Amino acid sequence: MTSIFRLVMGDDFDRLHPQLRRRFSVGLDSGEACLGRGVMDRIWHGRPFVKPFLALGGSRNILVPRTGRRVPFTIENVPYTDAYGRETVTFVRTFALADGPRRFDATMIHSPERACVLDYLGTHQHLASDLHPTAEPDGSLLIRSGQHRFREGPVDVRVPQLICGDAEVRESYDDATGRFRIRVRVTNRRFGPLFGYEGSFTATYVPLRSYGLRAGLRPVREEARA
Repeated sequence: MTSIFRLVMGDDFDRLHPQLRRRFSVGLDSGEACLGRGVMDRIWHGRPFVKPFLALGGSRNILVPRTGRRVPFTIENVPYTDAYGRETVTFVRTFALADGPRRFDATMIHSPERACVLDYLGTHQHLASDLHPTAEPDGSLLIRSGQHRFREGPVDVRVPQLICGDAEVRESYDDATGRFRIRVRVTNRRFGPLFGYEGSFTATYVPLRSYGLRAGLRPVREEARA
C-alpha cells in the first residue's frame, strides 16, 4: 500500500520537495496523521452574485461563505478506511473567522477507474471532483480539478461547466521559514474568479494510533460511486 497521491502521480511524486513528499505520503501505510496550523493572509470572494452560492455550500462545509485577512487556520489530514473499504484521507480545513469558525471539508481517495485523486466535498459527499496533481519544476505541487459530478440517491450527473468552478491549488515549502505555503483559486470559465485563499502553515505528524479519527472528521454520508 502507498499513499493516494503517489499512486496517481507515479514517478512524478519524487520530483516534489522532500517536505511535500512527506506531507502527501500521509496514509494508512505511513501510520501518521498530518496536522497543519497557520494563517491565511487572505480569503476572498468574486463578484457579489456568488455569495448566495457560497452560503449554500457553506451549509454543508463546502467552500467558505466569508472573507477575511490574517485568519487563523488549521488543516487535518487523517487517513482511515471508509465504509466501502477504501483508503481515505481527510482534508478538513477550519478557518477561525471573526463571526465564528467555518469549515471546508473534503475526503480524498484514489480512483483507479478515473486515474485521479477523487475529492468528495462537504459533509455528505454530494459533490465529487477529479483532481490531477503534478510536480512543478521548483518542487511545488500543482493540483487542477477536472470533471465535477453531483450524486444523491440514484442521481449521478456531471455538473455543467457553465455553473461549476475550476479549482487550482498550489502548495510549496519555504525552506527559509520552515512553512508550507498554499494558494487556492476557484474560477468559472464564464464568470471569472469565484473564491480563494492564500497563506502559510507549519505541519506536525502524529501517530494514528494515538490521534485517531476524532468525532466530526468523517463525513455524515459516504458515497460508494468512484
